[in-house]
Amino acid sequence: MSFKEIYDVPKNHQLTINLPQNFPSKKKVMVTVEEMPLSKKDKMKLMKHAAADPLYMQDMKEVNSDFESINNEGL
Repeated sequence: MSFKEIYDVPKNHQLTINLPQNFPSKKKVMVTVEEMPLSKKDKMKLMKHAAADPLYMQDMKEVNSDFESINNEGL
């Protein structure tokens, strides 16, 4: 039997997992913790922040410079 639940991470970063009553009693279970993907709103907020980040802007200039000659080639 598998059991999947989504939890908010508390400030102390500790979770208590209560298994359902009908969950079979076993000596061991495997617990996997995965970070949930960001919401679209949170992603947009990060993208707006990146647009003002000097290191990001420098990286983008370098990438554009690297591909400038390719963009000017005819197909």
